[in-house]
This record gives sequence, structure tokens and C-alpha cells, in this order.
Amino acid sequence: MDVYIQQKKVRLTPQQLIGQGGEAEVYQWSGDQAVKVFKPPTHPDFSHQPEAQQAAQHRLDQHQQKLRQFPQSLPARVIAPQTLVHDRQGQQILGYTMPRLDQADWLPRYSQRGFRQTIATATVIKIFCDLHQTLTQIHRAGVVVGDFNDLNVLVKGTAAYLIDTDSFQFGAFPCHMFTARFVDPLRCDPQATQLQLQQPHTPDSDWYAFTVMLMQCLLFVDPYGGVYQPRRGDPVVPQAARPLHRLTVFHPAVRYPKPAVPYHYLPEALLHHFQQVFEHDWRGPWPLDLLTTLTWQTCPSCGLEHGRPCCPHCAQPQVTPVAKPGQVPVTPVFQTTGLILYARQSEGQLRWVYWAAGTFYRENGTPLLQGDRGPHMRWRLRGDRTWLGYGQQWVELGAVAKSPRQTVDRYGAVSQFEVSDRALCWLAQGYLWRQSSLGPQVVGAVLEGHTQFWLGPTFGLGLYRAGQLQGAFVFDVQKSGLNDRVPLLPVTGQLLQASCCFSTGMAWLFLTTQEQGQQRYTCQVISAQGQVVATATSHPQQDDWLTHLGTALAAQHDPCPFSAVNDFLLAATDEGIVRIQVQSGQLAHTRTFAATEPDVDASCQLIAGPQGLWVVRDRQIDWLQLH
Repeated sequence: MDVYIQQKKVRLTPQQLIGQGGEAEVYQWSGDQAVKVFKPPTHPDFSHQPEAQQAAQHRLDQHQQKLRQFPQSLPARVIAPQTLVHDRQGQQILGYTMPRLDQADWLPRYSQRGFRQTIATATVIKIFCDLHQTLTQIHRAGVVVGDFNDLNVLVKGTAAYLIDTDSFQFGAFPCHMFTARFVDPLRCDPQATQLQLQQPHTPDSDWYAFTVMLMQCLLFVDPYGGVYQPRRGDPVVPQAARPLHRLTVFHPAVRYPKPAVPYHYLPEALLHHFQQVFEHDWRGPWPLDLLTTLTWQTCPSCGLEHGRPCCPHCAQPQVTPVAKPGQVPVTPVFQTTGLILYARQSEGQLRWVYWAAGTFYRENGTPLLQGDRGPHMRWRLRGDRTWLGYGQQWVELGAVAKSPRQTVDRYGAVSQFEVSDRALCWLAQGYLWRQSSLGPQVVGAVLEGHTQFWLGPTFGLGLYRAGQLQGAFVFDVQKSGLNDRVPLLPVTGQLLQASCCFSTGMAWLFLTTQEQGQQRYTCQVISAQGQVVATATSHPQQDDWLTHLGTALAAQHDPCPFSAVNDFLLAATDEGIVRIQVQSGQLAHTRTFAATEPDVDASCQLIAGPQGLWVVRDRQIDWLQLH
């Protein structure tokens, strides 16, 4: 693609792409600059979507004036347009240049339980204090963020930066976009069956979105999470309409998610404010003292973090559970006051890495190294061997380590290397490599910086996407060559997350995307030969098994928490373990093991073993036998 910046021709290639959403693509440019280019109506993402094509044309038309009038007095944390990008004739604005942020994380990562294992709540509070200051200054400049959501916030250290600022609302340019999870229901049609923006965004609606983001990052659940179970006489309300009826997680008819932090762990004043905003429609600037005066502490007995004078968990009477008829047998395997960082079955046994009191250990108590946890550490195991990836390298740890330190490519902030019982593979300099007895060998060429991959027992699966270049490939873990003709469904919108688990002959690929303010989930089952065996796609506002599994994946960090066995998948949910099975090219929820409900929740990782499952939590591992 050729564009013109200050009347000079600039060629943008897929290899330069560093981000893409539903409306635009962002390319690396010179120095610390990036170029954002809006998707035209002819973009493949909008194929066979007349409404989306019309919206794309409307955005381009509006930006011809809006970008020329963009406010110049906004705070430094706002990644604002700098130089306009034109077509060859210099007549049409195609996008703009802006500062580039390196080594920053999306704010949604901080609402993922797995990612937050390594980040103290005090750090999250500092991030939101910084965001509070920026939002206050934006409003003083007469600007409203409008479509304020966590994907528009990048975090570097404790600094929060606002991106996608071309959608800001100011002067004669209203913001018509909204994201369902963050839009203020007071601005929406109260008679609708789902959230539909009816009135313009305001500073108050920005503060509402700020409150949603903060709650998510502290409790790992949004105000309308959980499951609404109306009692006799209660109105029947679809999930999408719950905000219009203020049916929050605080409502007695809503079952609170098990993986979420219990809200009574919050300081009392902070909890009261959340309830005032979401249940009683309080609006206004966020009271900053609710953030700056908070005190958080970690319980020395149970290791949980809370904001109360004494630990709410330990203060509760500890009741020994009584086995019920039909309940599955559960055997404790391991428990720690630290954190279990990674677990997998290797050579017929469960292996894991855990951290406690400043030291990393293997499951047998062997220390690996000393230090603190990092959010981007990537652990991999095979037998008694241990690999750690961080940044652009991996290294084998321990006295028996045989592999030297190796440079690898990253996908986002994640080191791209994988280990199975039969292979060690990694991405470097645009190639997929495999460790062999003769040394590193090339498996095949990949799209550098835009490829992620996973390994199973017999084959691996890779996924790449950069602009209009996208696809998938499979490869044998012991041979060279890639089969890059895997006919996956095209990915449109913004790819938020990809995760994969394997049975012996199948890979189960889960994708989470966001389009037009709505999250969508896709599962595709791929054979070792590269055939798509089965596919399932969720629909916005629909409460189905795939949405529940997609929500569970969003809370995880690494690895995929599901367990695939032959042609079916086992996943832990708050209702118990569910089985998803391949049936005539479709995926179907065929059974819920209701007897497992007391022993699992959506945050658990399941690992299949002989005649049972290992259930891995943050601090404990249990052995569970299914019947």
C-alpha cells in the first residue's frame, strides 16, 4: 500500500503492521512513529456487509474535516494525530501519523486472572490514578472520549495511554460508536432488548466506562457478569438487556462467577461506590480519594489480597465439605501459598512449575532460580527438563540443561517457542525451527512478527495475520515442511486472543475477536492433515456454550485450560465439567458432568490423565475421577 506523508511517497507493507482493529490498521514507520490507515469500504473485512461498507465510507468522509480540526491541547497520555496521511493526489485523508508505543500491554490484560497473578493490586490502582488524571484533563479541554473501552487504553509501567483518539467527541463531531460492555445504559434506549445508543456520550458516560474498567481489573468480572437466574415472579430478561434493568452482579438473583474475586474483599467505601454507580445510577467524576486512600494487604495465612482490616477469607468459618451421593472422588495432589505457574502432562506424569517466597520450583521441590514473577514469562516442560522464555529469548534451566540460550521472535510480548514430548520448536528471523540431534533445523518460513503457533503430541498448528494476509498451517513435529493450505474461516475485526489444545490427531483452535463493539468467539477443529473437521461460531448477545468457554479463556494467560481427548473436549465451567464433541462437522455440547460442580470452576485448567483428570488452580492441584 502506498500513501503520502508530507507529499512524500511511503510504502506500507504487511511486515510493518503492528496492530489492526475493526476500522483501521496501524503500521510501524520511521523512528518512534506509527501510521494509522483507515480501512476503505473495499477492504476484505467488509465483504458482503453493506452496512459495514457504508459505515467505513462515512468514517472516511467525516475524517476529512474532523482530523483537520482535532484539538491540540490534550494531555501527553493521549496518542493524538500528528501528521495527516493522504492519497497520491493529496486530496483525500487516508489516516495519520502518531507516536508509537513499544512494550505496552492492553488494559484488558489486567482484568485477566492469569496475567494479574504477577501484578499487585497497588500497581493497578496507580494505573487508574494515572488514567483518572488524563481523563480529567481531556474533559477540561471540552472533549469527550465517547467510545471509551479498555481496548483504547495501553499500559506501560503504571502509565495509561489513550489510543484510537480519532473517535473522540468534540465540537461538531459527535461519537456514534459504542462498546456494549462499557456504554452507559442511561444513554441507551430503555425499551430495547439490547444496548442501543440513543443519546450522545457525555463526560459522565466516560466516567461510567472508567468505573467498569476499574471493577473488571479488581474483581475479574464486569458489573453485568455472572448468570441471571430469575426467581418466581422476577422478570425474564435476556443477558444483553441486563444493564437496562440494572441486574448487576450485586443482585440476589445473579449467580456470582466462581473465578471472580468476591466483592466483599474490596474496601467497603469502594464497594459502596460501585453499587451506587451500577445499581442506583450515580454519575459524576470519579472521587479520586477512593483510589489514593486505599490500602491493600496480602494475607500471610492464605496468600489472598484484600482491602479489609482482616482477611475476609480466613475470617469465615472453615467448614469441611461433606461428600454427597454421586459426587466424584477428588484426591488432593499439591497445594502452595505461592502460585502454580504452568502445568502439563509429560511422559505419563503431571509436571509443574510453581513460585513461592521469591523462588521458582519444579513439582519435586527442586529450585530453578530466584526472583519475582513476570507477566510475560513463558514456561515449558518435558520430563525433568525446564525451559523459560522471556522477551526475545528462551533458555533451558537446571544442572542438566543441554540447550544454549536461543533468540526467538515474539507475538506481541510472548516468546514464540513450544515444547512437547517429541519436539522443541521456535520462531526466529521469519522461520519455524526444530531442535534435532544434529542441531537446529528449519521447518519452514513464516510471517515474522505476525505468527503464533502451538505444539501437540504429533503435529503443530500455526496462525498468522497481517492486514489482508492471513492463514494457518500445520506441520509434523519430526519433519520439515509446512502445509499452509488450512481453510480456516477468515478473521475479521480485531483479534483479541488465540488459544489451542490438542488431542492425538486434532487441534482445537479458539479465537476471540471484536467487531462493532461486540466480542465473537470461534472454535475450529483441525486435523493433522490440515482439514477443518468442525466449526462453531458464537453470536453477539447469545448465551451458549461457546460464549461461556470464550469468557473462560479471556481470564486465562497460558496455556489453554481445556483438555482434548480423541474427538471431544473437556472444559471446566461454574456448572461443572462440560463435554464438547465433534458431530458431523459441527460442535455440540453433549454433556455436563453436574456432579463435578462443587470441585471446579471456569478458572480451572483440566489435564487428562489415565482414568481421570488433574484439576489445576492458582494454588492447588487435585485428581478427579469421572464416571
